[in-house]
Amino acid sequence: MRADEVSKNNQAGWDRRVEEQDVWTRPVSSQDVARTRLGDWSVVLTPHIPVPRDWFGEVGGKDILALASGGGQQGPILAAAGARVTVFDASARQLAQDEAVAAREGLSLTTRQGFMHDLSAFDDASFDLIFHPVSNCFAPEILPVWRECFRVLRTGGALLAGFMNPMVYVFDAAAEERGELIVKHALPYADITHLPPDELDRRVARDHTVEFSHTLEAQIGGQLQAGFVLTHMFEDRDGGAPDTGRSAYFPTCMATRAVK
Repeated sequence: MRADEVSKNNQAGWDRRVEEQDVWTRPVSSQDVARTRLGDWSVVLTPHIPVPRDWFGEVGGKDILALASGGGQQGPILAAAGARVTVFDASARQLAQDEAVAAREGLSLTTRQGFMHDLSAFDDASFDLIFHPVSNCFAPEILPVWRECFRVLRTGGALLAGFMNPMVYVFDAAAEERGELIVKHALPYADITHLPPDELDRRVARDHTVEFSHTLEAQIGGQLQAGFVLTHMFEDRDGGAPDTGRSAYFPTCMATRAVK
């Protein structure tokens, strides 16, 4: 697949995942929004650990870009907390989840469709904060993402980003489904280059998307190269039982806070 084919495939794949009610496509409830309006809220960049509230500062009145963050989850919560939120995502159906919550709850929230590496829809210094949950595993390159984030943030603004530990991609996926961890792939890994054509076809038929590992040099060093200063980070584990499978042995994802 060429880069444009990857983007279109993953865009359509997330539309399909909405149809299948993937965990990251299920909108927040009215009860969640009501609690948020009372000041009781949290959001996640990674599967389990809520992002520390002090990573945000005062949310009320901030211009926040929820980057590759459709699904009716984080964007509506941040809007209910008082932020001016723009949800930006490649999937029209993911954005429709945010629009549905906003209409249901009377929230002021904007949606824009596009790919995370191209934020040309926004002027320089448009946002006070970018909230970017685990999603850059669906992008072939991530340095353009960090550069665009830096451009559209205001001075002093923060980038909150979640991403996969590249180690998760060394294992044989078929063996993992049997409960075995067998090292198979050299890093950096990409479905489109490491899998034989028939296996890639089966992967796309099942998951609808293709993924890419990215080095920690590209993830953390890439933010620094773009001009950010890293201030905080934490590690997290998979969305299932955190004491089973690969999560029993190492953190599978991490989150960073960096400022411009």
